[in-house]
Amino acid sequence: MSVIIVEQNDYGTMYYHPESKIVHHEYHKFIYGDVYRAFLLKGTETLKKYGAIKWLSDDRKNPVVSAIDIEWGQKNWLPVTLQAGWKYWAIVQPEGILAKVTMENLMKDFAKFGLTAKYFTDPEVAMKWLESQS
Repeated sequence: MSVIIVEQNDYGTMYYHPESKIVHHEYHKFIYGDVYRAFLLKGTETLKKYGAIKWLSDDRKNPVVSAIDIEWGQKNWLPVTLQAGWKYWAIVQPEGILAKVTMENLMKDFAKFGLTAKYFTDPEVAMKWLESQS
């Protein structure tokens, strides 16, 4: 299967999988602030560009999301990403306990808007689950 590298920097890599129409990011280390926001918006742009509805978040190496970034995500990123067509979210759990709790809370909040999300420990299993969603 082919993969398009949409964005790559020291903090993470954003991929697009054309056959399965999945946006996929993988963090390499703690990411926050403007870099975090631009990175997620690049994913939103990719979702919209290709008419994708699925997103795989490999967050294992991002120990925490700052409160300011969470607020920005809920007020700014979530509405435009849902409007772009986002429906399914596979999350490979971060290693840090604080990040896990944060992601669990976000997942519950996002579900209120019709987003189907599920946690995984293995990115390959997460990808297979996303591929099975229609």
